[in-house]
Amino acid sequence: MHFLRKLALLATAASQLAIVASAPTPVEVVERTNLHRRASNTVVNGRLFTIDGRTQYFAGTNTWWLGHLWSNADVDTALTQIAATGYKVARVWGFGTVNNPSTSTDVYYQILNSTGQYFNYNANNGIARLDYAISAAEKKGIKLILPLLNNYDDLGGINTYTNVYGGSHNDFYTNTAAQNAYKNYIKFIVNRYKASTAIFSWELCNEPRCSGCASSIITNWATTISAYIKSLDPAHLVSLGDEGWLTSTSSYVANYEQTYAYTGYEGVDFEKNLAIKTIDYGTVHMYPNQWGYNYAWGNTWIAQHNQIGKKLCKPVLLQEYAVPDGENRIAIEGPWQDTVVSKTSIAGDMMWQFGTKFPSGTNPFDNYALYYNTSDYQTLGNQHAKVMAEKWAVANL
Repeated sequence: MHFLRKLALLATAASQLAIVASAPTPVEVVERTNLHRRASNTVVNGRLFTIDGRTQYFAGTNTWWLGHLWSNADVDTALTQIAATGYKVARVWGFGTVNNPSTSTDVYYQILNSTGQYFNYNANNGIARLDYAISAAEKKGIKLILPLLNNYDDLGGINTYTNVYGGSHNDFYTNTAAQNAYKNYIKFIVNRYKASTAIFSWELCNEPRCSGCASSIITNWATTISAYIKSLDPAHLVSLGDEGWLTSTSSYVANYEQTYAYTGYEGVDFEKNLAIKTIDYGTVHMYPNQWGYNYAWGNTWIAQHNQIGKKLCKPVLLQEYAVPDGENRIAIEGPWQDTVVSKTSIAGDMMWQFGTKFPSGTNPFDNYALYYNTSDYQTLGNQHAKVMAEKWAVANL
């Protein structure tokens, strides 16, 4: 999502603390045997995933804020409830960049400015927060998707790089200095956590866009960056993190020509990107109300991407979908979930976003959050997770 990536975290008196240049051993990230790591890593099995040794369909959720919470108790609360729901996978921002730490009241992992590139190892507001989230996910048996960059400005996106290295947002993908800094950050995160049993996959960017660009720019960038990640960690999956935009040349756009999601305006060609050798699976996001479509169109969007996944024999994950407060969630999202379960071989789906009441009282949620233990959550969360887990693990649709 775009304009909804707003922090509502209330930071108490967090003075800007020391940044050091040499990394300590990651907090609570324990070294494991190669055998254990291989057994716990998620792998692709045709159009499905094998998670902890079991090939399965799954339901999951988005918890972008998990590594940006100040309280361990809040992290534990969220993961306990997510595990109790039956969710297998959560998506957590693996980025957090600032240009000026003196004005930041958020948790952040990296500083980029005219003096250089630095990583924040402070125990209170730095990478230790993500360390704790990943360690806690390990204990709960939850797998995490970690996007390494944000298309938007929230928590330090593409513009935190172009602010330092020059050019516009769209120039980022071909700016050598910006790409070198981004690769340094990738190396920092991937090497820090690649031994963790909690990692489901690395994601290049949350919703990458290059509005008005040729789609080859992002395709070339995704080819380069995904290969780089694989060179650091060939054992884990890699995804692009795009919304699934199609182009006018796609064979799947009948009756929707020249409408927003099919014009290629955002510079993304889902089918070409899914064909990249070092991209293991496709991601799809879905917000019909924001994109100018009716809610029923969501079933078409899901089915179209299922067919592309079938053509390329790769898994496709419906990674974000939601409707805002005030809508009848069960009436709208229920049919989308039925399409996933009964009419496609979409490998998994992940609601945007998980909501709960935290012990600290902090509230990082937007008006799309689905709150734990509500009646809607019991239907769209608990019951759907059970149905997905019990679905026969054959991709024949």
